[in-house]
Parts: sequence; structure tokens; C-alpha cells
Amino acid sequence: MDQFLPIALVSLLLGTAIALIFFKNYFLKRKSEIGSISKPELHSDLHKKPPKPTHQSKKPLSKPHSHVSSDKDHNKKHHPLDLNTLKGHGDSVTGLCFSYDGRSLATACADGVVRVFKLDDASSKSFKFLRINVPAGGHPVAVAFSDDASSVVVASQTLSGSSLYMWGEEKVKAADDSKQQPKLPLPDIKWEHHKIHENRAVLTLVGTASTYGSGDGSTIVASCSEGTDIKIWHGKTGKVLGNVDTNQLKNTMATISPNGRFIAAAAFTADVKVWEIVYSKDGSVKEVPKAMQLKGHKSAVTWLCFTSDSEQIITASKDGSIRIWNINVRYHLDEDPKTLKVFMIPLHDSNGATLHYDRLSLSPDGRILAATHGSMLQWLCVETGKVLDTADNAHNGDITWIGWAPKTIPAGDGQTFVLATASVDKKVKLWAAPPLESA
Repeated sequence: MDQFLPIALVSLLLGTAIALIFFKNYFLKRKSEIGSISKPELHSDLHKKPPKPTHQSKKPLSKPHSHVSSDKDHNKKHHPLDLNTLKGHGDSVTGLCFSYDGRSLATACADGVVRVFKLDDASSKSFKFLRINVPAGGHPVAVAFSDDASSVVVASQTLSGSSLYMWGEEKVKAADDSKQQPKLPLPDIKWEHHKIHENRAVLTLVGTASTYGSGDGSTIVASCSEGTDIKIWHGKTGKVLGNVDTNQLKNTMATISPNGRFIAAAAFTADVKVWEIVYSKDGSVKEVPKAMQLKGHKSAVTWLCFTSDSEQIITASKDGSIRIWNINVRYHLDEDPKTLKVFMIPLHDSNGATLHYDRLSLSPDGRILAATHGSMLQWLCVETGKVLDTADNAHNGDITWIGWAPKTIPAGDGQTFVLATASVDKKVKLWAAPPLESA
């Protein structure tokens, strides 16, 4: 047994030595592995500094915010005649109308709200506006001012048909300023009519002062349905003053002459029908007989407008032409209206075919005709028919309505005639009149 003791001892020492060598090699290897892992980490940390790139990539993300607004400002001023954009609409803007003094602009929006903007300066950075909510279930499609800027007539569309409302300020509530504080007192509904054209929609709503003949100067409003009927309303009382029927399958639009004498309508055919509003001695409407018919276009008339003196009508047709008509004729003696000028529409598609204008509006001085096609806006010289200027993408969608302010409006340091355009892009834009020198 004694002879085996040294052998066991040697074996134990050898085993311990081998174990020590093994563990030493293991830990050295592990250390080098840890070293080789931690070095790349350090390297990648130096390389990575992605916190900075990620922070930097966040800065560009916030820059688009400032870029978005600067882009907006850029878009806002993308055309030299582009004066301003009226903000705050939540949906497609379907109609607009200036007040008689040009200092208020009412807009009808598919978000169910009519807004009345105060235009003290067309180039202002912001505009105060009065908000009028249309009764639930309807959305405003057209708007016209009544006797002053504090009363508006609104056509609202519902599933069952069209309604007409007149909102006016309650003069008695003016003393209640303590409750209203910074806001203007909200106007009340003064009158309303429902299913005014049965279940049909209103296409256009136009108002003007009845100053012709024995008219008493009060506002009359014409609502044109998508059917064949047109109704004339008294702006202040809501009374129906007359009805006319185009008998032309379906209407496109209708308007009243600035002096309240004539109603003219574009419909399914190439002819334009004109009626005269005859007033009684007390200023009320006596009758609305057919006066004349404008014949000459070879295809449907898409839009028309009167000159400010109510003696001429300008029409645009799908036949690719614009015509200026003299309606100051003795139609009672069967004298026909005369074509004064014919211009070809200066718009063509990629195949060279002439396009038509969707809408027209004539400047108050009668010298500039604004016209639209889709999202494009053009200004033409009435005298020569030449294009004064073009905004190819005036809006980011189709233009739904255009109209000139009846008087010049302050814009920065000067005064200018201002055109307003509404669009499906939820915007209303204000444009300065182009110079006539190029014509």
C-alpha cells in the first residue's frame, strides 16, 4: 500500500497541473474572445453614432414641417397674380360670393359650414370670418348675399332635396356685447324653404339688386335647379317672385343681370334663353315673360355672364368658341340680339382638339374675362380675345366657382380688382387682375 502512495500523489499533482493548464488556456481564450467582441462594439459605436444620424434624420422630419409650410407659402405664391389663400375649409368649397362693397366674401363648403370672411386687405396673413353652421343633414352648395354683408342666402342640399335659408344679424342683440365678447353676434335664420325644386339639386344661386325700372333696389335671388326650372326669390322676405322653365331637358346654370332686369340660362341645347323681370310701380315683380333667345352656337353653352351695364352677354360653348352678344335690342318689336364678337377658345388637348371653358366671370370694368377649365385659370382680354395670363394649376383639383369682387379691394400698398376661386381642394384663392398691356 505504501508503494502505491507516491504514485497516487504524483498522479494527483499531474492532474492538478493539467487542470490548471487547461483552465489557464480556457480563460486566456475567453479573454481574447471578449476582447475581440468588445473591440468591434467600440468600433461600431464610433462608427455608428447613429443617435446623431437618427437625430439628424429627425431634423429633416421636422423640416418637412417647416418645408411643408414653406412649400405651402411657395405654392400660395406660385403665380405672380396669386394674392392669398383663405384657410379653414374642411372639405370641398362649392360656392362663393362677394358682398356688394367687396369687403366680405361668403363661401359654401361641403363640411356643412358657410364662412363669411372680412377682406380688409386681400394680402393679409389672416382673415377674420363668421362661421354659420347649416342645419344637420344638409351641406351648403351655393351662397349669395342679400341686402347687405350681414345677411346671406344659402342653398343647402339634403337627401330629400334642396333647402333655402336666409341668415341675418339680429339688430336687437347688438347691445348684448358683454356675452359675445370678441366674436360677432351669430346671425339667425330669418326665413327658410324646403324642397324648393322638389327633390332636385340647386346648381347655381345668384343675387343682385333690383334697380331697373320701378324695382325698389332690394335683392332678388335666382335659384337654378338641375331640372329645367328656375325660381326667383325676394332676398329679405323669402317670397317667391316668379318661376321660369327652360324646357331644355336639364339646366347647366342661370344668372341675373346686374340691374335685375334679365335672367339668362344655359341648358342642354346650344341656345340661351333670356327672360325679363317686369316690375310693378310698387317695386314688386309683376311677371317674368320670355324676352329673347341667343342663337349662334353649334353646341351646348357651358357658361355665361352679363356685362356690368346689363346690355351684353358673354357665352362659352362646347363648340370651342366665345361669343359676345348685344341684348340691348327692341325685342318687343322682334328685334333679335346681335353677335358682336366671336373668339376661339385658346385651349387644346394633346391631340389638338379645342377644349371648352367650365366657368366665366367678367371683371367689374368689363375688360378682363376670367375662365376656367378643370384646375386651370385663364384671364382673357375682352377687346381682343387674347390670353393675358394663365395659371395652369391654380388649384390642386377642379375649380368649382369663380367671381370678381364688384369693387377694387386694398392689397398691400394699392387697390386692385380681385378674383376669387373655389375648388374641391378645400381652398379659396384670391387673384389680382393681370395688366392689360400684353393685350
